[in-house]
Amino acid sequence: MTTSLLSDAFAHHFWATERLIDACAALTPEQLKTPAPGAYGSIIDTLRHLVESDRWYLSFFRSEPAAPIAEAEEISLAELRSVMTSNGMAWMELLDGEIDPAADVVERGDGWEVHAPIGLRLAQVIHQRHRSSQPSLRCSHQPGPDVARDRPVELR
Repeated sequence: MTTSLLSDAFAHHFWATERLIDACAALTPEQLKTPAPGAYGSIIDTLRHLVESDRWYLSFFRSEPAAPIAEAEEISLAELRSVMTSNGMAWMELLDGEIDPAADVVERGDGWEVHAPIGLRLAQVIHQRHRSSQPSLRCSHQPGPDVARDRPVELR
């Protein structure tokens, strides 16, 4: 089956993020909470931010966005993996449909709104993907798959 380059890039991101979360499962709760320079706080905070960012960007393309992951609440790796899997399925469904490149995506806040072409929003999503490498540097000493070299077989 042939897919678009964009679908392939998104599929790889979700696959790699799930593998990253799996690799971090070998860490202790104390290790998950360890802050590290160059990342979004601790390992668990960086993973939460990565998964929540996917969910937030997806909200621009859904009529009823999913509830956000509260940053102050404890969340398990299993819960993050479940949310990431749901995000991945929603993105793939979106990308399998017809996307109008001229569509205007609107972000609304308290008394303001920002309009951006759909291509810009998708570029922002792809740019956000590089964050998955930050916690992998700290989880890399754990046994498990090499996320950079292993390839997904099929995500559908």
